[in-house]
Amino acid sequence: MKNIRLHKILPIAAFVFAFLGCTDLDEEVLDESLTGTGQAEVVSGSIAPVYGILRQVWLHTVNFGLQEVASDEGILPYRGGTDWFDGGKFIAIHQHLMTPTNSLVGDTWTYITLALSRAVLAEERMRLEVENGNSSAQGPLYEMIAMKAYLNMLALDNWGLVFKKDGSDQLSEILRGQEAISYIESELLSVVDVMSGEKGPGRLNKYAVSALLARLYLNAAVYRDPYGTPDFRSEDMDKVIQYTNNIINGPYSLSPEYFDVFSDNNNSNPEVIFSLDQRGVLETEHSRWAYWPISGDLIPRPEFPNTRGTDAVAVTPDFFQTWVDAYGNVDPAEADARFFKENTIIPENLKDLSGVNPTNDSDHFYSIAATDFEINRGILRNIIWGPRKDDGGNILTDDQGKVRIYPVINRRSSGANIRYVDHTLKVDFTTEGSLHNAGYRFSKYQFSHTATNCCSYSSVDLVLVRLGEIYLMRAEAKLRKGDNAGALVDLNTLRTSRNARAAQTPAALTSIDLDIMFRESGFELYWEGHRRTSQIRFGKYEDSWTEKTDSDVNKRLFPIPQKAIDGASSESGFLVQNRGY
Repeated sequence: MKNIRLHKILPIAAFVFAFLGCTDLDEEVLDESLTGTGQAEVVSGSIAPVYGILRQVWLHTVNFGLQEVASDEGILPYRGGTDWFDGGKFIAIHQHLMTPTNSLVGDTWTYITLALSRAVLAEERMRLEVENGNSSAQGPLYEMIAMKAYLNMLALDNWGLVFKKDGSDQLSEILRGQEAISYIESELLSVVDVMSGEKGPGRLNKYAVSALLARLYLNAAVYRDPYGTPDFRSEDMDKVIQYTNNIINGPYSLSPEYFDVFSDNNNSNPEVIFSLDQRGVLETEHSRWAYWPISGDLIPRPEFPNTRGTDAVAVTPDFFQTWVDAYGNVDPAEADARFFKENTIIPENLKDLSGVNPTNDSDHFYSIAATDFEINRGILRNIIWGPRKDDGGNILTDDQGKVRIYPVINRRSSGANIRYVDHTLKVDFTTEGSLHNAGYRFSKYQFSHTATNCCSYSSVDLVLVRLGEIYLMRAEAKLRKGDNAGALVDLNTLRTSRNARAAQTPAALTSIDLDIMFRESGFELYWEGHRRTSQIRFGKYEDSWTEKTDSDVNKRLFPIPQKAIDGASSESGFLVQNRGY
């Protein structure tokens, strides 16, 4: 196995990093649990940069976007021939025609490897603190071991490799296949039974580590042979069940209101196991998972007139069709509380726009207090309603100072002969399908009431592990072992738990197979960065969907960025390009 010192890995990441624009490397303490003086300050100063850089890893234009756009869930066309081309990186990823110079892949590699290097250094410092008698460093040491394993899992999932490294004075090596699985497994097993279960969701605890172990075992068949037909072993599925049992029997519970998991105060939501803690840390907060898909003409927070979406990723017609196929003649908005939550409640006398003169509709509105306005959540379709501005950029209000809510005027879709923002099912890489209004939109995350603009600030935590996923993993493991009845119980427990809006509570299923399991995983976990991994595991990644026909199994892994290979060229054979690139 080829060895290389850590100081030769770090410049590779730094080299690529220097080519990125609009990057802020300032370190921020995440919350009060990462502050202190004396020995505590040494601990917080070591681990805060590791947790902090997860924000960069999970940016919309880094790993999150990579996972979403590569799957059959999201598509990002060249909007109106003016927006979101970015060298064609999103189009190439969606079509599985990426190359080693694709910057979306390159940026993801950069931040994962940079985060990994910080985790290695933090682990080393915590070991030294423990050896010197600082007992407060023991727990953070376990966290950094687990964090290193988590980041290596991201690398394994994306590129089929991990970096084995335990200290800056040692050699590191690249592992693949079963060796990589065994290394990550050993790291997680070394801490899962000794970690605290009391840390909040912004920190790794024993339940989060149990979830990582379950993920590892569930995907082990893919990771052992990323290009072949997965061999799901009974012993792996037993371990998935073991570790998901530990979590389900723990302190967490499913949220009756599905969208509360992705709203203000979700840091205390009992379903969230591990998340990016964004409470009150203005330099690290962001709402990009919220605003990225939303119309650029929609103002989601009228208290802050400059908030808006960016008309980026849309729902593929294929993913929407999975909902239609599941519910037949019933609109999925009526059948499943996870698909849609109506917050912008339009009075009945205003809903019909057929007789409205769109060039003179100043009286066609309803009023609401600014702080009470909320955009709809879930999958947004058709004409969108929201605030408007006057010529001076001020939000229009009525005589009582309440915000006027109108059909949102289309100002961005050049070439679209429509007055209002009207999201269509059709979205593709044609001229019509690339207009700004084209495509249904994801609206899963709330625009936080503490936000001061759409792009930077939000106190809604970004959810990385939650109990809903745990039930899905256990159900899938049972199903793959032949326990259909047990899998169905788990799946129905999850579905029927979303009962805060009784009329939209998903009905219990009467049967289950792998296709239904895959479908339900999509319904529960959409817009959370899981879809690509699920598609590969269920054998769906080589299928065709909107604007994607490539069926090359080599595309299950992304290319290793060319800059990384060039940066490691002095070490012959260290970074070997993945198959097919």
